[in-house]
Amino acid sequence: MTNTTAQKPKATSPLGKLNRLLPWILVLCGLMGIVASLVITQDKFDLAKNTSFQPSCDLNPIISCGSVMKSPQAHAFGFMNTYIGLVGFPIVITTGMAMLAGAKLKRWWWWGMQTGLTLGTAFAYWLLFESVYRIHALCPWCLSVDVAITIAFWYLTLFNFYNGHLTVPARLQQVGRFVKRHHADILVFWFLLAITVILKHFWYYFGQHL
Repeated sequence: MTNTTAQKPKATSPLGKLNRLLPWILVLCGLMGIVASLVITQDKFDLAKNTSFQPSCDLNPIISCGSVMKSPQAHAFGFMNTYIGLVGFPIVITTGMAMLAGAKLKRWWWWGMQTGLTLGTAFAYWLLFESVYRIHALCPWCLSVDVAITIAFWYLTLFNFYNGHLTVPARLQQVGRFVKRHHADILVFWFLLAITVILKHFWYYFGQHL
């Protein structure tokens, strides 16, 4: 793995393609995340003003944003979880825009981004676990955040490894080469696995309505 500050990779190489695509991935995922965060925040405000308010994504007992919003997990740190997205996703978008403008960001910035997206992804999947197994309801906008942060985290991690901001132990170099060849396949498999787990858990409802 080489540092891009030392030698610019060819645009047609896997590293060059990743460096070219990552800004767009960050911008699009950031936009998806911030839109979802804004919608959830507005619905939460409406729900606070009117306890009988029903969000537009309350479709059935399972697809029910209202059930998730009313749960204690929706305020895991004592304030609305969406505030984290409203702060974090603009940073993701700004990073992508800076890259598109030609900015060469320092290694400490990439470490900070990696830390933020790693913690954000862990928190998002904790909330997903809580939604499925504790709250027994799903919020489509929350799932949109899960998708956005997963894609951003995955490709930022690959970018940091391939550009030398993070190091791979020698014994895992072969795994790294496999991931490099099948990064999209791994991501698709992960989403299919998550969908399968969710459908299996809620099949008692979906199985009767399909």
